[in-house]
Amino acid sequence: MSKLFDLTGKVAVALGGNSTLGGSMAKGLAEHGAKVAIVGRNLDTAEEVVKEIKNAGGEAKAFKADVSDLSTVESVATEIEEWSGGWDILLNAPGMNSTTPYLELTTEEWDKIMDVNLKGIVFATQIFAKKMVEQQRGGSIINISSVSSTTPLSKVFTYSASKAAINSVTQYLAREFAPHNIRVNAIIPGFFPAEQNRKILSEDRVQSIMNHTPIKRFGDPEELQGATVYLASDKASGFVTGELLRVDGGFGSMTI
Repeated sequence: MSKLFDLTGKVAVALGGNSTLGGSMAKGLAEHGAKVAIVGRNLDTAEEVVKEIKNAGGEAKAFKADVSDLSTVESVATEIEEWSGGWDILLNAPGMNSTTPYLELTTEEWDKIMDVNLKGIVFATQIFAKKMVEQQRGGSIINISSVSSTTPLSKVFTYSASKAAINSVTQYLAREFAPHNIRVNAIIPGFFPAEQNRKILSEDRVQSIMNHTPIKRFGDPEELQGATVYLASDKASGFVTGELLRVDGGFGSMTI
């Protein structure tokens, strides 16, 4: 069974790999043999993830880029190609959130969130996917969605809209890249405490989350590694594309 999840010889690019969830998923890829480029807006936090990977015996390097500034993504793609020669796996984990109510939302805030969560992902994927097509060796693109993409949550209007769009983009690109043997899937995480969502996790909201999560707890970031490695592996998920894979403690199965 271990051969199914062996990523030895593969190169992964982890956009947002310096974040809590993105970093954990990147470490999972490295643990299974992938050489990982950790890309983030903050180079110091990216370096911290690289250090953890190297201490565990893996291979990684930190790069600085902001998906809302595509010129930096183009530059970093060139840097990563010089370092690795190409890539087989693209993990799209950047994200931005806001608690602004709909009636108070401004176009500036809408654009800021969409530039990271949707526009940035769409066009960063375009940059990295072009190389994957040229290489003619297939590959895997993994997008990070959210439980709010299928059942919109209160207090995160723009975030929910951006993640719903990511689901559509995932399935569209699955069809687009299938002739090139490049699979495109998304992971739908449930509630994992991270810096991005701490500001909305009031006591009442936490209780509401627990009431709608059958497992009755938050997820641990390491619990996203299995799904990530599975979707990255051609051997384990070679016939899986366009899938929206929930890792949410049952949140999506609950109503009232």
